[in-house]
Amino acid sequence: MLEVPLWLWGAFAATVVVSLAVDLLAHRTAHVIGFKEAAAWSGLWVGLALTFAGVVFLVLGGTAGTEYTTAWLLEKSLSVDNLFVFAVIFAYFKVPRAYQHRVLFFGVMGALVFRGIFLSLGVAVVSRFTAVLFAFAAILFYSTYKLLKGEEETFDPGKSFALRLLRKIVPVRDEYAGMKFFVKEAGKRVATPLLAVVAAIEAADLIFAVDSVPAVLAVSDDAFIVYTSNAFAILGLRALYFMLAGLLDRFHYLNKGLAIILGFIGVKLILQASHKLISPSIPEIPSPISLAVIVLVLAASVTLSLLRPAPAPAAAAQEKQPAQRLPDAAAENTDDPPRGAR
Repeated sequence: MLEVPLWLWGAFAATVVVSLAVDLLAHRTAHVIGFKEAAAWSGLWVGLALTFAGVVFLVLGGTAGTEYTTAWLLEKSLSVDNLFVFAVIFAYFKVPRAYQHRVLFFGVMGALVFRGIFLSLGVAVVSRFTAVLFAFAAILFYSTYKLLKGEEETFDPGKSFALRLLRKIVPVRDEYAGMKFFVKEAGKRVATPLLAVVAAIEAADLIFAVDSVPAVLAVSDDAFIVYTSNAFAILGLRALYFMLAGLLDRFHYLNKGLAIILGFIGVKLILQASHKLISPSIPEIPSPISLAVIVLVLAASVTLSLLRPAPAPAAAAQEKQPAQRLPDAAAENTDDPPRGAR
């Protein structure tokens, strides 16, 4: 484990808190986020992540810096699947575009907490039971198989555990009430559909953590490296979503690229576990090679997607599919007043 100075943990925490506060203040009023605004924020989050990478290089050394950068880029690439799910959830609940940033803001806050818990548990388990890396590798190989076969992870927001639990705790009304999560009706406090959307976002993140947590633990088993890299990747998700909204279908080879990356990380986990448990003569894959593979595969996937666009008929058929909606949904969504689904 790395000897991380306390001030470096403090600097990370302060950066995250200040960044979130600035972000929240900048978006305190509901408005539709356009491409230019999203690109500017995305650039800011990437800049913060890479600046922190430079600090890690200077303070903890080249190996730690490379592991952080690799883990950040890995989580960033795996998070692209989350963007598709965000789009499904927003369509399902008919969330007005002006409210979507607020939903993702609180979704990210929850993701930071839950990822911290999962990664801490993962680090603790790996440090005591190295053999669990074989199980993690099996999870990644299964994910690779599903991606290559086109059996992507499906997510039904209306059937998520988080949403069902929310309905048992508090009544959920049909109509949105601006950016409020709760309102009073007949003297009782009830939730708006906006809170239900946040619950669905959190449930989706729990599902995707099944892949991303084992993957990032293949890069490093140090709590500081895995959590800070995950945190900076998650923080930039909102801006990335608004920047790529409507363009996600163009990168149709990206899932294949992610499959290759997950398969590669699975092999890395097996070699890593075998090196520790079977024989030191079994080679491990160095972090610089992992970083290079991830960069090359992502670049090739995006480039190939742009050079070979998806067939127009398939894209048209996909666009014609009706958006999902909750079973007891009320009327269509309008800007004034917006309506949701319970």
